Amino acid sequence: MKTVLMVAEKPSLAQSIAKILSRGSLSSHKGLNGACSVHEYTGTFAGQPVRFKMTSVCGHVMTLDFLGKYNKWDKVDPAELFSQAPTEKKEANPKLNMVKFLQVEGRGCDYIVLWLDCDKEGENICFEVLDAVLPVMNKAHGSEKTVFRAKFSSITDTDICNAMACLGEPDHNEALSVDARQELDLRIGCAFTRFQTKYFQGKYGDLDSSLISFGPCQTPTLGFCVERHDKIQSFKPETYWVLQAKVNTDKDRSLLLDWDRVRVFDREIAQMFLNMTKLEKEAQVEATSRKEKAKQRPLALNTVEMLRVASSSLGMGPQHAMQTAERLYTQGYISYPRTETTHYPENFDLKGALRQQANHPYWADMVKQLLAEGINRPRKGHDAGDHPPITPMRSATEAELGGDAWRLYEYITRHFIATVSHDCKYLQSTISFRIGPELFTCSGKTVLSPGFTEIMPWQSVPLEESLPTCQRGDTFTVSEVKMLEKQTSPPDYLTEAELITLMEKHGIGTDASIPVHINNICQRNYVTVESGRRLKPTNLGIVLVHGYYKIDAELVLPTIRSAVEKQLNLIAQGKADYRQVLGHTLDVFKRKFHYFVDSIAGMDELMEVSFSPLAATGKPLSRCGKCHRFMKYIQAKPSRLHCSHCDETYTLPQNGTIKLYKELRCPLDDFELVLWSSGSRGKSYPLCPYCYNHPPFRDMKKGMGCNECTHPSCQHSLSMLGIGQCVECENGVLVLDPTSGPKWKVACNKCNVVAHCFENAHRVRVSADTCSVCEAALLDVDFNKAKSPLPGDETQHMGCVFCDPVFQELVELKHAASCHPMHRGGPGRRQGRGRGRARRPPGKPNPRRPKDKMSALAAYFV
Repeated sequence: MKTVLMVAEKPSLAQSIAKILSRGSLSSHKGLNGACSVHEYTGTFAGQPVRFKMTSVCGHVMTLDFLGKYNKWDKVDPAELFSQAPTEKKEANPKLNMVKFLQVEGRGCDYIVLWLDCDKEGENICFEVLDAVLPVMNKAHGSEKTVFRAKFSSITDTDICNAMACLGEPDHNEALSVDARQELDLRIGCAFTRFQTKYFQGKYGDLDSSLISFGPCQTPTLGFCVERHDKIQSFKPETYWVLQAKVNTDKDRSLLLDWDRVRVFDREIAQMFLNMTKLEKEAQVEATSRKEKAKQRPLALNTVEMLRVASSSLGMGPQHAMQTAERLYTQGYISYPRTETTHYPENFDLKGALRQQANHPYWADMVKQLLAEGINRPRKGHDAGDHPPITPMRSATEAELGGDAWRLYEYITRHFIATVSHDCKYLQSTISFRIGPELFTCSGKTVLSPGFTEIMPWQSVPLEESLPTCQRGDTFTVSEVKMLEKQTSPPDYLTEAELITLMEKHGIGTDASIPVHINNICQRNYVTVESGRRLKPTNLGIVLVHGYYKIDAELVLPTIRSAVEKQLNLIAQGKADYRQVLGHTLDVFKRKFHYFVDSIAGMDELMEVSFSPLAATGKPLSRCGKCHRFMKYIQAKPSRLHCSHCDETYTLPQNGTIKLYKELRCPLDDFELVLWSSGSRGKSYPLCPYCYNHPPFRDMKKGMGCNECTHPSCQHSLSMLGIGQCVECENGVLVLDPTSGPKWKVACNKCNVVAHCFENAHRVRVSADTCSVCEAALLDVDFNKAKSPLPGDETQHMGCVFCDPVFQELVELKHAASCHPMHRGGPGRRQGRGRGRARRPPGKPNPRRPKDKMSALAAYFV
């Protein structure tokens, strides 16, 4: 029996699709990477009985990166990144072992069906999967077709079964357009980012941003926000005057009339018009009109409109809204949420989608009425040729979804029902009055048929007082005519919704990437999100955009990126050559980069006005080992130490606090040690500022503290404080934190594992002796006599934290509250005295046995 491998984009999607196709009769097991499951069942394919294996990836399998030295900021000139730097595709998440997992599942398979998301990114992932699987699949016989692509827009029985019945092929051109975008963004973004980050962080201490990034889409996005800021700053309010009249219609009612001239900017002229009208006692009706008007139902919902409404009405940021919509899609509640289309195809089952909502407690009556009377065909919108508009695919309740998921689902559903409802019809009445020589008007609206506003009440026509019935020549008593002084007001800061509109209009990003670009400018501290989800640029964001304008406006204007997006779309359509577009675009930006580097003084002049030099920033903290003067600690991101006498800057671990460590000095370079801590619940370790930036030994890397230092005799080093291999990660070593008493901690020097132990102990030392069972270093612990947990009023005990039954009850495994970016896996090292890897020797008792009553730490130990 032949085997068909099927691959979806996410584990939850794979499970849902497999259940539909197998009609529930399937067996499942976890894959070797632990993240993806494999669902198996039998069926027919191409007219023959086969075994189906349905599994998934977790987004992109591969990512693009530079090779070797080109990943090191200090090793290469950023200009080399445009053409000379070689790139490679490597696993996006090495911990998942996705390539190996796909090869294990694909080995011996005869066919592959790709169920990746049906957009350009999905097509790109298709070929990433094929690159991993095709080499291990059975070879095709002759011209037999073995690769198939399923096209679907929702996780419903009908859509999935139709997709399986009409399999196509993956689109290589769309995949190439994604490859081109990835390489352009990598080369251009990294070159500009590395140069300006190193240049400005080496000069200024209060930029408060760990990375001064540039992005071909990110920077024009920021440009829109700063452009609005500049308009606000340059706005000069002007005073104007308006006339306002009030007439009585009967004893208790009056009408407020609007001046037909609207406003004048000269007070004397306004006063003249007031003098001409205020003496009049009556207002004469000049004309009346009553017109029936319609407020159109909305177009079908696409991604950009959903993101706009989520931000402006639901208070959800674009990225959060997109993530929520993707979860609703994978759970089968809505159709695919990434689409530019606002037009339903002729064969779309609108009634079927509507019937799903017929019993919903919130809108069942309206839905049943629509089904009984006949639905109204949705307005003709834009057909982008990708996916149908975003549509609810099954009914859900607030209790079922909860929180933001429910709020977004409710809006999507109400919007869909509105698209098949009737237009709102209302009667607009207008009365024109003459008071002296001046004309005034009042108008009112009366709803005739609410139509779609029943389901979208926030769109309803506002209730207004009905106007009196009158005709030309009728008169009304004037009760008041007055002049009001007002001022023009500046525009407000851009809302996220307005920014999304501008990005769509100018072709910056795609419906999928727009939320990412907006999130990036927030994360980089270029803008802050104010009340009403308005985006206010920071000083750094403003100076950067003004600097780009000063040097090369095209770096920040949307025109050049919009042109690149059009070229990428031509690649996707097979109308442009991938290599030619890539080469031409990189050549253009390479020239711009060289000009930018030569002209950086223009941006630096703006920086000098807004930010302080390193020497004038920060507070004295620790002494330099070279000049023995105090170095200043600069707390703003990225935190660092700066010696103004030596003009040297030393980077520090981020996302924690730094303080002086007992005025102790490094034995290698005489720099005073500092202590980094992520908080009372987290981990902490000392470090030498010089060694942290200039590793003293070959087996050390930049960014290592004393807990990873291999100095053989320093009292703060790994050699003196290391205990044994980490209980969770492969390369880490558990190290005693000598500063943590009396609530002692042992922490991994790679991952965020923390073991709390020996509370109230007076002293804890790492012994030179090792455990005979696991080779870990023994701990010598002195307890306070009044609080000693040792039997027989003993106060001192030496033993293995893993194997000693006395210590096992005193150890509790936890995870640190936070983990700074330098805590990354690296090559393992064996240290003396059992500090490298502590393995259970053959024939020794298994410490995981329940009867041993091991602590959480020891139970994890292998």
